[in-house]
Amino acid sequence: MAKAALAFSGGLDTTVCVPLLKEEYGYDEVIGVTVDVGQPGEEFDEAYETAEALGLEHYVVDAKEEFADLCFDAVKANATYQGYPLGTALARPVIAEAILGVAEEQGCEAIAHGCTGKGNDQLRFEAVWRGSDLEVIAPVRELGLTREWEIEYAAEKELPVEAGNSGVWSIDTNIWSRAVEGGKLENPDYEPPEDIYEWTAHPEGETTIEVAFEGGVPVAVDGEEMDPVPLIQHLNEYAGKFGVGRTDVMEDRMLGLKVRENYEHPAATVLLTAHGALEDLVLTKNERSFKKGIEQEWSEKAYQGLTFAPVVDALNAFVDETQDVVTGTATVKVSGGNCRVVARDSEYAVYSEEMASFNTEDVAGIAQEDATGVAKYHGLQERLANNVKKGVSKPELATDGSGDVDEN
Repeated sequence: MAKAALAFSGGLDTTVCVPLLKEEYGYDEVIGVTVDVGQPGEEFDEAYETAEALGLEHYVVDAKEEFADLCFDAVKANATYQGYPLGTALARPVIAEAILGVAEEQGCEAIAHGCTGKGNDQLRFEAVWRGSDLEVIAPVRELGLTREWEIEYAAEKELPVEAGNSGVWSIDTNIWSRAVEGGKLENPDYEPPEDIYEWTAHPEGETTIEVAFEGGVPVAVDGEEMDPVPLIQHLNEYAGKFGVGRTDVMEDRMLGLKVRENYEHPAATVLLTAHGALEDLVLTKNERSFKKGIEQEWSEKAYQGLTFAPVVDALNAFVDETQDVVTGTATVKVSGGNCRVVARDSEYAVYSEEMASFNTEDVAGIAQEDATGVAKYHGLQERLANNVKKGVSKPELATDGSGDVDEN
């Protein structure tokens, strides 16, 4: 018997894929796989109930810890895409790997998803799956299905799904972010109502949050040590009360489409802000400057779902080399929906208060007057260039005071 594994949520798209994989693709048996990266409990209830009603063999894989580890890799890389912390994009390779693992364990010949041909997720899933020997199937894309057709098909087949309009918005949630799109939000000129938000309250009040890092990895909040998953969950709840972590962005997808997306990401905002502040304290100017390019490339690959790419291994090697000294604390103030750094401390600080102070002289053999020579040379080339532009054909040569030209 030919068997296919399906990325299964219990929603309309994946539910209609179950009979289609049998009718259109000739698979005798279909198994559903749901991967836990921090979705709300009701989403699992829906998957369980729908799978049971379909008589579908259903597997659930807990991948929250693996996902949290990848999120902390993103923190070390200060990863954002077009101004927002990556969430859905980071989760997809983790989900894809987990589904592939079940498919191979269960002896499947094929692996399928319910993504459309317009989004990013089809590419992120298949980038992982096409490295295997399994046939990759995308019924919604390959059969050109519309949502209206799916609703009619589900009704005709008496499939255990609602009419497909149970929610106004399309929402994707994991422990790192909550993405909201669809409906009126597709109009860039439409102001989102407050009720699209669940993680972030209307911005009110303020507080400070101290985050401790070891080797670039968050390990404690306000002095309390936590494992990655509960640390992220705690900050989502705590920082979210102050409205921190909302993004409304016009996003450029991989296929060239520009779409409007709304995100909530309180923990990610706090951790990325705090981590960046600590790096500013302990890394040299050259390290910080060069790392910007590394971070940009890391973020692009993560957005594409290619965190497993060899180039990302190389990027991680550089990032990890810089993180040994990113140990210490950073304190942020969250208020009015904003998150800003107010303090940072590390034993690895590339900073000397004594040398930087206006009230000290001759520290480590360096005095104020030593900067005079630097000041004379600073901007010299620009001054010479401006003289030429003003019509001075040849800069005046300095003399030694006797009228003789000093050519040295």
